[in-house]
Amino acid sequence: MKKITFSLFIVLLALSGLLAQDKTLYDFEVQDISGENYDLSQHEGKKVLVVNTASKCGLTPQYEDLEKLYKEYNESGFVIIGFPANNFMGQEPGTDDEIAEFCEINYGVTFPMMSKISVKGDDIHPLYKWLTGKTDTNVRWNFQKFMINEDGTIAGWAKPKTKPYDSDIIDWIEGN
Repeated sequence: MKKITFSLFIVLLALSGLLAQDKTLYDFEVQDISGENYDLSQHEGKKVLVVNTASKCGLTPQYEDLEKLYKEYNESGFVIIGFPANNFMGQEPGTDDEIAEFCEINYGVTFPMMSKISVKGDDIHPLYKWLTGKTDTNVRWNFQKFMINEDGTIAGWAKPKTKPYDSDIIDWIEGN
């Protein structure tokens, strides 16, 4: 009986691993910067650029080009989702309200911003655990970008210093 129970346990463990591998972006629900539930499946059929952000970083001016990119391609089925994170040298110390105000006042951000999360470490958010696990990379700094295809699978990622208008990102958005 112990052998059968153990064998069944192994089979169930293997199946749960296979099911976890089949996850897509659309299997996650997060909180937006206002504290409301935000189901990522609402973006099914769109290309999604997921970016961890920070307000007090040398790369913070990327908000300007991210917003420009969002406005330019949003009508053609593209969305950017920002995830503030304070994982790198305390460069996102503010509350969600302070972050939202900063983004609006300084960069006119209209793309969806989520509640502050952790993108690495023991308290990594499940979404970022999935993103980093699927790409076999760690988030290296603020403004790392993950490119998600219309079916919710990961197309690739770009380093934090890669600018939003980099040819790899534009080619992916335009389907080239």
